[in-house]
Amino acid sequence: MNELGLKSLVRPKKYRSYRGEIGQAAENTLDRDFRAANANEKWVTDVTEFNVAGEKLYLSPVMDLYNGEIIAFETARRPAYELVGAMLKKALRKLKPGERPMLHSDQGWHYRMPAYKRLLQQRGIKQSMSRKGNCWDNAAMESFFGVLKTEFFYLNKFDSIDALRIGIKKYISYYNHDRIKMKLKGLSPVQYRTQPLAA
Repeated sequence: MNELGLKSLVRPKKYRSYRGEIGQAAENTLDRDFRAANANEKWVTDVTEFNVAGEKLYLSPVMDLYNGEIIAFETARRPAYELVGAMLKKALRKLKPGERPMLHSDQGWHYRMPAYKRLLQQRGIKQSMSRKGNCWDNAAMESFFGVLKTEFFYLNKFDSIDALRIGIKKYISYYNHDRIKMKLKGLSPVQYRTQPLAA
């Protein structure tokens, strides 16, 4: 690769939101069971970082494990609590009365904040957290970040954070509505969720 002047585009250093023992961690209730029989039964979330010309953009999405659909997301230039809080409020607005998904994350400080926990408790949503330093416990979300960066971020050049933000929004729409998955019977996440029920 050196002789040909090639450089790998895969997996630069990952953003880490762990800041020590802030607040109380939740049990790992999900326990790597990434299957869900119904929509809005199990959700996963995390935060990832993008770097463009020395500036950073943070993405906070929530994914439904039923079909891999990104239910809601938020971007911001700083990884402040508002990034995660705004994402969670958007996601909660998608729920129908009586729907109470489990919501799994890592042990990042955002997910230990009283405001975050309060939003979950108000909606009767059970919180689950990965074990400390164990990325495999949130493998579904990590996998989405890998796909997003491999298929979109690493293959394009961005002249500004705003251009990146617009691109992420378009990619997530494509991912939800058009990108097919074999494990979803060759359908996109939205197509799979909205397909007519078998008689």
